[in-house]
Amino acid sequence: MGINEDDIQRVRDETDLVAVISQYVALKRSGRRWVGLCPFHGEKTPSFSVNSELGFYHCFGCQRSGDAITFIREIEGFDFPEAIEWLAGRAGITLRYTDDADGGRRRLRRKKLLAAVAEAVDFYHRRLMTAPDAGPARGYLRTRGYGRETVETFRLGWAPDDWDALARSLKLAPDELESAGLGFVNRRNRVQDSFRARVMFPIFDPSGTPVGFGARQLPGGDPPKYKNTSETEIYSKSRILYGLNWAKKNAVAAGELIVCEGYTDVIGYFEAGLPRAVATCGTALTEEHVKLMKRFVNRLVLSFDADGAGRAAADRFYEWEKKYEIEVLVADLPEGADPGELARDESTRPRLREAVEKAVPFLRYRIDRVMAAERL
Repeated sequence: MGINEDDIQRVRDETDLVAVISQYVALKRSGRRWVGLCPFHGEKTPSFSVNSELGFYHCFGCQRSGDAITFIREIEGFDFPEAIEWLAGRAGITLRYTDDADGGRRRLRRKKLLAAVAEAVDFYHRRLMTAPDAGPARGYLRTRGYGRETVETFRLGWAPDDWDALARSLKLAPDELESAGLGFVNRRNRVQDSFRARVMFPIFDPSGTPVGFGARQLPGGDPPKYKNTSETEIYSKSRILYGLNWAKKNAVAAGELIVCEGYTDVIGYFEAGLPRAVATCGTALTEEHVKLMKRFVNRLVLSFDADGAGRAAADRFYEWEKKYEIEVLVADLPEGADPGELARDESTRPRLREAVEKAVPFLRYRIDRVMAAERL
C-alpha cells in the first residue's frame, strides 16, 4: 500500500525544515541560512547548513544533504513511508493510501500495535491518577519525591492487581495483544495481562511513540523487582533507550548524553536539572545503543557501575570510541549512591551535577581504579 503522491508533496511543502531539524541540532541563523554541528558526523566547527526557503540541508563536512524526509529517515532510521507518516502527523496532514500490498499491510499492523501500546499508556496512567487501588503506588512515587508534574511528564502508570484488566479495556485479539507485548494466553487458555500490581514506566522511541514498558514491583511485592516488555515487532531493547525522546533536545545543545542504569535514574537527572539522561532497558549497553546516541551527540557520560562495565566491556568501549569518534567519560558518583537517590533531596542534587561536570575519560577512570585497588 503506497501513499498518495499529492499527499507526499503536501508533506514536503508544509513541513518547516528548520523546526524539524532544530529538534536534533542547535541551529543559529547566519544570513539567509541556518548553521549548526552536523548530527551525522563528529565535528567541532559547524559545517551543517539549512536553507529554509529551499527546504534543503547540506553538510560541507560529510556531504550529506536532502530535504525533511531524507533528514528524518537518516536521524530516526525510518523507511520512506514511516518518515512521511511521522512528518504528516506533525503537520496535521491526513494521508491517503493507494492499492494494498504486503508492505502496506505490515505498516498497518505496526500502526495498530503502536496504537494499542499508546492506549495501554493512557489506561495505566489513568489508573495511577484516579483508581483507589493505586493508592500504594501513588504513595511509593511520593517517597521517590515525584510530584504530579513528573508523573504526568513521564506518563507513569499503575497496572492493577487483576488478571486481564487491560485486555478487557483494549478488546484486542489475543495474538495482537501478545504481539504488542501487552498480554498472552495462559495455560488455562485465558487471556492474561503481561503486567499486574506494578508501577509502569512507558518506554518511548526517539520520536516519542510508546513502544513498551518497564514495570516495577512495589516494595514487598512479587519478584522480579523490574519486569520489561519482551521483544516484539515494535520493541527491541538493544535498540531503544529509555528517556531519549525527552533528552535529545537538551543533549544536542549540551553535546552529551548521560547514560544510566534505570528508569528512576533518568528521572532523577531530570529532577536535578540535567534533562539529558537515558537508560538501557534491562540490558547491557550495546553497539546499537552507541550508534543511536551518536546521531545526537559526540560525548557519553556513563553514570552507572563503571567498574563492572569496565570489567565486562572495556575493550568494546575503547573500540566504540575509535569507530564512532565518540568520547566516553565516567561520572564518579559517591560509593553506594545512585542518581535517583541523590536527586531525591535538594541538598544532594549538587553532588549529582558535580559528578557530571567533573566526569573523567573512561580509560583514565579505569586506570585510577585499578591503581587504587592495588594500593589497598
